[in-house]
Amino acid sequence: MALFRMSFYSACYQRLVPVNVLLPLDAPVPPGGAAKELKPYKTLYLLHGYRGNCDAWLHNSSIAEISTLFNIAVVMPEGVNGFYVDQPKSGILGSEFIARELIEVTRRTFPLSGARDDTLIAGLSMGAYGTLYNGFKHGDVFGHAIALSPPVKVLRYESEHEPKNIDYEQTPGYFEALHGDIKTVYETDRNLALHAKQVLAEKRPITDLYLACGYNDSLVPENRELHEQLRDAGFPHVYEEGPGTHEWFFWNEFIRRGLTHALGEPEAPPHPFWVDRTAYPAKEVCV
Repeated sequence: MALFRMSFYSACYQRLVPVNVLLPLDAPVPPGGAAKELKPYKTLYLLHGYRGNCDAWLHNSSIAEISTLFNIAVVMPEGVNGFYVDQPKSGILGSEFIARELIEVTRRTFPLSGARDDTLIAGLSMGAYGTLYNGFKHGDVFGHAIALSPPVKVLRYESEHEPKNIDYEQTPGYFEALHGDIKTVYETDRNLALHAKQVLAEKRPITDLYLACGYNDSLVPENRELHEQLRDAGFPHVYEEGPGTHEWFFWNEFIRRGLTHALGEPEAPPHPFWVDRTAYPAKEVCV
């Protein structure tokens, strides 16, 4: 495995953007052994959550091990707190960055496959919202999407018409800057259920979708609601729940499950100390 840290000027973000890239380099070839044929890597574009950064997955998960296990490159960009969407008022183009600019730069720089089915997007929390939004919007780019614990509703309300501050002291004004008029936001494609229906109605490419949330997470009711809305609309997807809250314990396990759904069971890489466990049964040791 090799880790690269790069920065490049992004026209979409109008500044230098840091990106981490993991490449699962082949295992060393023993003397006299035959090296495997090198092929462009399948690639996972992996998005961090609110108040995170491009190092979050590296520091808090076993993504380096997962990269090797699935033989997949992993690209982890900086997303600030922008939900990976285009912001008309500011001119920041988070969606265009993820689906076009970042892919173009990383494919020019690293040996990555250009095939749609080899291009995956995934994320947690805010990054999961960005995964769903861009998976729907850019189905021509992403063959698979893995959304873990997304905040499906961009605004909550104290009453029928009064939006309130959101988690982490996010204000309605902050969300309006990201998504537009809060009075009509759920009539636009920022409403993920409506966005999925638009994809079906317009017969656009459909990204293979895996959605998961911890059943102790405060966001699980809206994830269940989205699952039901997608099911009723006929949008193909897989929805799973498991033990955990809004935490790395859950995300570390379910990113593996999502990748297994998308790519199949990984082929265990050769290891010099691997032995057949059945040949050496465990023995009870008394101390």
